[in-house]
This record gives sequence, structure tokens and C-alpha cells, in this order.
Amino acid sequence: MKTMKRFKTAATVFCAALAITAVAPGAKADDWNKKTVVTFSGPVEIPGVHLTGWSVLPAGTYVFKLLSSQSDRHIVQIFTKDEKKIVATILAIPNYRLKATDKTVITFRERPAGEPEALRAWFYPGMNWGDEFVYPKARAVELSKTANTPVLFTAAEIPVEVAEPIKTADAPVVLQLQQAPIMAIQPTGEEVQLAEVVTAPPAQIQEADRAALPHTASALPLIGLLGLLALFGSLAFRLAERRVQ
Repeated sequence: MKTMKRFKTAATVFCAALAITAVAPGAKADDWNKKTVVTFSGPVEIPGVHLTGWSVLPAGTYVFKLLSSQSDRHIVQIFTKDEKKIVATILAIPNYRLKATDKTVITFRERPAGEPEALRAWFYPGMNWGDEFVYPKARAVELSKTANTPVLFTAAEIPVEVAEPIKTADAPVVLQLQQAPIMAIQPTGEEVQLAEVVTAPPAQIQEADRAALPHTASALPLIGLLGLLALFGSLAFRLAERRVQ
């Protein structure tokens, strides 16, 4: 009888462990898409593909999310505060920083007085790397001169405005962004390679981030494994029950 109680207790713990493991992957949704709520006190210029009228964000609260992540290309989207509308889809390059902080960091490029600040980079709390945004070439040249710093650019002809929001990582415009050639423009007008102005994150950090994204890993293998464990646990329990009888 005592043996039977021990097996019943073991079976209960085993099922509880399965339930916790099955729920865990969805418990930290904000970690893979880096969802961040940001409030701007003034207007902010943004690069990338956006809905008509949103090339400059009015002062207010917005939500930043990572749509897709590759080793050298990230696609960031900006939503309205209620997340009902996507106002921008932006190409970005991972950029490394030596010290992570426990708060979100948004950096800007200096602009002449009276003009909106230009979005430069977004760093997620606790991460050593962030996303530095890529501008169309003509605009990058202007920003580089006024801010006196290098600015990332792509010369590819990507539509600046779209009629419908981009909702999936396999949308044609997203694929075009991921394949677009990217360089940097110096204040002097010289075009240089990314390696001269961007510090890429270590390979292990990139791999860990890709592994966390839901589109790069399926939960099906985990579910299958849990099913097999449950089956073996049930068989073991029945065999033990027969021996006790």
C-alpha cells in the first residue's frame, strides 16, 4: 500500500512538471520580440517603411517590437500606444555596447534647433547589443553632415510609404529590407563599410537571440518529447502497480 502511494505521488509530480514545462515557452513573450513602451516628449523623425503621414512621430507613447532577427539584419516595428496600428517598419543593424543597463535606451542624432530629433538606436534592458537604424541614402547624407557622425544607409529603392501595414516577417517588403545592401556615410560624404562604424555583437549573443525567436524554433519537438515522457511514465506506473498486486 505504501508503495502504491509513493507511485501515485510520483505520478502527480511528473504531471505537474509536464504542465510547467509546456507553459514556460509562452510565459516570456516580450523577451523574444523585445516589446518596449516608449514615450517621446517631442516629435521624432524615423526611417524605414511606414504608413502615410508617419515619417515624423508626434510627441506621445509608442510600442517598439522586433519583427524578425537574423545574424546581421533586424526588422523593428513601431506601433501606436494601443498596438492597433503599425506606423513604421524599420531596417536595423545590431550594434554592440560595452555595458548593458536595466532600462530601455533610445538614442538620437543631433539636429538643428526647431527640427525633430532623428531616431538612431534602440537598446533593450539588460542587453549588450541594440538596433541601429538604417536611413535612405539621401537622408543619411543630410543627417551625417548636420550631426557630424556616420549614419547607416541603404541605396536600395525601397518604398518609403505603404498603404497597408506589414504584419509578417515574410512580407515582400521585409524580404527586400533583409537583402538590401547597407553601408555608412561619413560627414565628409565618404561611403565606408559597416565594420568601420558598427561594433557587431559576439556570435554567441546573436545565436542565443535567434534561438529565442518563435519563427526560428518550433514547439512541436518539445510537445512530442513531453508526450513520450508521459507515455513511458504511464507504462512504468502500470508495471509497478502489477508488481505490487
